[in-house]
Amino acid sequence: MSKLYLIPTPIGNLEDITLRALRILKEVDLILAEDTRTSGFLLKHYGISKPLHSHHKFNEHKTADNIVDRIKAGETIALISDAGTPAISDPGYFLVKHCVDNGIDIECLPGATAFVPALVNSGLPNDKFCFEGFLPQKKGRQSKLAELAEETRTMIFYESPHRLVKTLEQFAEVMGTDRRASVSRELTKLYEENVRGTLPELITHFSSKTVKGEIVIVVGGKIIEKKKKEYIKKDRM
Repeated sequence: MSKLYLIPTPIGNLEDITLRALRILKEVDLILAEDTRTSGFLLKHYGISKPLHSHHKFNEHKTADNIVDRIKAGETIALISDAGTPAISDPGYFLVKHCVDNGIDIECLPGATAFVPALVNSGLPNDKFCFEGFLPQKKGRQSKLAELAEETRTMIFYESPHRLVKTLEQFAEVMGTDRRASVSRELTKLYEENVRGTLPELITHFSSKTVKGEIVIVVGGKIIEKKKKEYIKKDRM
């Protein structure tokens, strides 16, 4: 039956893809990729030869109608991003919404995404958390930071390597120097790094080196005074 598949791809290690994802990529009529060069390398690695079309944030509004028409005509199409799950800080939301509005069947496979291992690795509470993705670069950034300073759940952010230290400094300024956090870099790759500590400790660590790779920042939520004593007590046990 014709439908749109959303298929997660590895965030680094090429082995982190499911058998089901590989099977469906071999069966679909067309694969939509954020960057055809990056995806082409993955597909070649697994011996998958299918038509590959570019689908990214700069053309998704123009191509969505054509994709919907092709699925309605009986084609099965897969959407993948450069790494991770489509629509999570990557193109995909607009196409999914357009397919939903047109009554098209959609199936999203489970699979790789960077923020889950970063959260679990952080050692911070993960029973409740909020995913913020990339913060606004200019307009609305300060008001967003002020809002997040009051957030009691663990927070997850994506950041570029060259902005990492500046972002950590802003977190410390707004949230306080005793706020604990974790930075995960190059997850699943050869030089994976997970660093935990207070915000000033992380600033010191990453200020002394050249930072490269994909970055996930996990920041502990604000601890209300009553629970703060319990948290400190548990941390010392």
